[in-house]
Amino acid sequence: MRRIKLLEVRSELGAGTRGASMGIDALKVACLNKGSDYFRRFNSVKVPDLNHVLFEKNLFPFARHLDSIYMVQKGIASTVEQTLRLGEFPLVLAGDHSNASATIAGIKAAYPHKTLGVVWVDAHADIHSPYTTPSGNVHGMPLALSLNDDNLECQRNQPAPETEFFWQRLRDLGEPGPKVAPEHLVYVVVRDTEAEENAIIKRLGIKNYQLEEVRDKGTRQVAREIYERLRFCDMVYVSFDVDSLDSRFSKGTGTPVEDGLNVEQAISLCRALLENDRVVCFEMVEINPTLDRENTMANNAFDILEASTDAIQNRLRMEEVVSR
Repeated sequence: MRRIKLLEVRSELGAGTRGASMGIDALKVACLNKGSDYFRRFNSVKVPDLNHVLFEKNLFPFARHLDSIYMVQKGIASTVEQTLRLGEFPLVLAGDHSNASATIAGIKAAYPHKTLGVVWVDAHADIHSPYTTPSGNVHGMPLALSLNDDNLECQRNQPAPETEFFWQRLRDLGEPGPKVAPEHLVYVVVRDTEAEENAIIKRLGIKNYQLEEVRDKGTRQVAREIYERLRFCDMVYVSFDVDSLDSRFSKGTGTPVEDGLNVEQAISLCRALLENDRVVCFEMVEINPTLDRENTMANNAFDILEASTDAIQNRLRMEEVVSR
């Protein structure tokens, strides 16, 4: 049977709030407290981070620490690609969401001739570029990289040539040009966006399943509709940001937002999404235990992680039976 490989990515260079680098360890504490053997069951690999540069002066106001993020993302993309080429399933546990563009680059590097669909479960659209960002935090930019669209119609910043150089290098990671087509990107519960993001989402016609629709239809129906939308994709990547949860359940994350999923909905949605045999990678990001005295976020996230992993394993077992 194809094995799951845990990829531990502790980089938090793209976040605006410090502490997401500790998210994986918070998950491990939650695992121990629940008496689970989860982290003994799977091989894991640690992708090197450069979080020490957070103590140094930032030279990229419109894409903070971009040079170091590029170095880290090269390692992430290479690790994801190698994991897939070895026939293993990469389950990525990451610090901040900027790392996801490298995961996508690694998937495309492993399967350059296949069409990739992306399901982005998040409170935020993460589709800014250095030209539109209000904050300069790169965790708000991974999908601009993957779509290869800087949204210059809404430009508000003039990045320096050094920023443009590293931004282009990041865009070309894995393979030059877009990794994902807009019609192959689906948002779930995105609800905290800026005007520039609203404009590009409208221009590109990206579907967003907001909470009311998820409630009305149920998570399984939403998953069915998502896969109907992605029917021309050979493979799918599911990215789960814990701030997709309602702020009542997600205090331990840098940017909690009201009107999100509850834990049961998140478990049900992830199960329904990950049972599909086209899913080649799952990622969970943005757990920040420094904002959470009781480690509640990590406890909730660990329940979601266990359920998601069960769904992946059940599917891999089925694939093995069918291939015999």
